[in-house]
Amino acid sequence: MSKIDCFIAYTETAETLNTINQLLDSNLTGDVFVLATENIEFENAKTLVCEHPNSTTAMKQIAASCNSEYAFVALQNTRLGVGYYSLERMVQVAENTGSAMLYADYLEIKSGAQSAHPVIDYQPGSLRDDFNFGPVQIFRKDVLKSFNESEYQQAGFYALRLHASRMGELLRIPEFLFTMQEADTRKSGEKQFDYVSGSARDKQIEMEKACTNHLNEIGALLRPPFKEVSFSKEEFPVEASVIIPVRNREKTIRDAVNSVLQQKANFSFNLIVVDNHSTDSTTGILYDFARSGKIIHVVPERNDLGIGGCWNEAVFHEKCGRFAVQLDSDDLYASDDTLQKIVDKFHEEKCAMVIGSYQMTNFDLEEIPPGIIDHNEWTPDNGPNNALRINGLGAPRAFYTPLLRQIKVPNVSYGEDYAVGLAISREYKIGRIYQPLYLCRRWSDNTDASLVIEKQNTHNLYKDRVRTIELKARMKKVGSNQ
Repeated sequence: MSKIDCFIAYTETAETLNTINQLLDSNLTGDVFVLATENIEFENAKTLVCEHPNSTTAMKQIAASCNSEYAFVALQNTRLGVGYYSLERMVQVAENTGSAMLYADYLEIKSGAQSAHPVIDYQPGSLRDDFNFGPVQIFRKDVLKSFNESEYQQAGFYALRLHASRMGELLRIPEFLFTMQEADTRKSGEKQFDYVSGSARDKQIEMEKACTNHLNEIGALLRPPFKEVSFSKEEFPVEASVIIPVRNREKTIRDAVNSVLQQKANFSFNLIVVDNHSTDSTTGILYDFARSGKIIHVVPERNDLGIGGCWNEAVFHEKCGRFAVQLDSDDLYASDDTLQKIVDKFHEEKCAMVIGSYQMTNFDLEEIPPGIIDHNEWTPDNGPNNALRINGLGAPRAFYTPLLRQIKVPNVSYGEDYAVGLAISREYKIGRIYQPLYLCRRWSDNTDASLVIEKQNTHNLYKDRVRTIELKARMKKVGSNQ
């Protein structure tokens, strides 16, 4: 008896026919449906006409057409290979676990070569709309039938999988059950800013709405007003400290330091550089700056510090100022009034954190796509909620030092700033500056310039865990306020 109806996106006629035939090789397969923008005749499949395969309309068409216990959904418009007994395996796991949705690792074909592409386990904080479920998902029929979201043109599938997560487990099978042709062969560092491109704005608005609804449904939605900060009258050695953690950046650290030393402000400031045991000439360069009294050069006694640990070394330093301002060791401030603008924003809005905007450049400081990253999706009322959906909050980041000393920065070298930003946004007002204050260099030595899939997965798993922790804290906060 058939147990699964299959829904696939139309790619090209020959490839679509090939996928249909692979699916019909299984005696578990019931009906096969092809989602296309126009009616196309197939001998062994039916067509569902829809303008956008990821729309709410398409999800509801799938739900209405599903008569078997499960639905096989593959909406990637690239060539799909169905593995040996993979449908049988997924149905078996679905029956054993009762999961709301299943997905699996896969093999990808890129530039003619096949390689393994493991994905990661889903958790409550896996709210990124670009979470990679691989090419195929299996839904329980009742999950589909109960889906009744607002109409989205591009966020329908995202809303569906959030809905599924409220009805049960989204379970990964760590087996390579399918093969997919990978059309996007760009490096990881070239993909990571896609969500801030102008062409993605309408999609992002829909995604934010779907995520906000989900947070409301699970009791994690924050509502304004957010707290303002009454800056303490505690004495600080300076009003602001720029903090640069660094390890082995001999090619860029001098430029970064000079961009701070050139700042002009109507308040006192200093520069604390935490040199995490560099083994190139970075330490010597910094020693020369420190000897002339221009910087505070800190070499930690500990040998177990990530970037976050280096931040804590600086924040708890006796010479740290009232505000702690970020600068990465291979980046620069865009103008000599960057610090002034940041500190002014703190006092104008009484906020606990200020986030600016930055301009992408190559090593020679020439602008490169996508240009200015301003995170203008942020709104004072819903920004803290939408922050759980996106993978970063922007730069440069600056913090009210007493609060940062209270929260502390996680001792990791990826996502530490995001974790702190989420924690602050749970309670406090965050100020935004939408003009570029910062030049972000992209070059071969960037830590995220070109990551293998295992490293990408490690990074994504960590940020999802940060979101899970934050989500639980917000649910606790919202619940206590009711």
